[in-house]
Amino acid sequence: MFRPTNTSPTRRSFLQSLTALGTLTVLRPFATAAAATAPIAASDGPWDLSWLDQLTGQHKQVFDLGTLVGRVGPLHIVTNYLDAHREVFNLNFPAINAVVGIAYAAFPLNASDALWRKYGLGERWQVKDPTTGAWAVRNIWADAPAGDAAAGETVKTMKARGVIFWQCNHALNAVARELAEATHAPFDAVRAELIGGLLPGVHLIPAHTMLIGLAQEHGCTYERV
Repeated sequence: MFRPTNTSPTRRSFLQSLTALGTLTVLRPFATAAAATAPIAASDGPWDLSWLDQLTGQHKQVFDLGTLVGRVGPLHIVTNYLDAHREVFNLNFPAINAVVGIAYAAFPLNASDALWRKYGLGERWQVKDPTTGAWAVRNIWADAPAGDAAAGETVKTMKARGVIFWQCNHALNAVARELAEATHAPFDAVRAELIGGLLPGVHLIPAHTMLIGLAQEHGCTYERV
């Protein structure tokens, strides 16, 4: 009796298709993983995010810094993170990476004394100078004298320990609009002044939410503080 074989053209095509799909299923995760870990090249435009590739430490974390209102030491938790890794594992930068992400609520932490004075950032953000008891007209977290109790939790000290600070551009635009309206100055002029008045080394980034994701893709854990 004649029995049809399983090598008909239709069946062969079907089996070949299954084999091809199986190959794609196996290869796709490797391709995706490679793309996720590919270095970020420096941009020809205003956004150079290549510093993300410096996050190569054994332990690394991004700190999403919230409000400054009512806070004496907004960098206290970052200090704890660095100190704990040093005490427990004897690790310091570059084996430890810490990134402080700043959007709108903590903008003054990234601002120079000149911006604090001109725009009254202390009063606007309800931050008082502990040495005078009045609204701060200087960045009280930028630096502190040696021996001061706050000296270990300043921006200067954090940067010396390898901490990276960023400033969200969308948030900076919101601050510029508010200050431009309050001072009756052109928005573009105020925005340029704010950018020029950021503390040295602060990275201006496109969007806070975007960089939180990119930092995590580069291996950072996340903490809201």
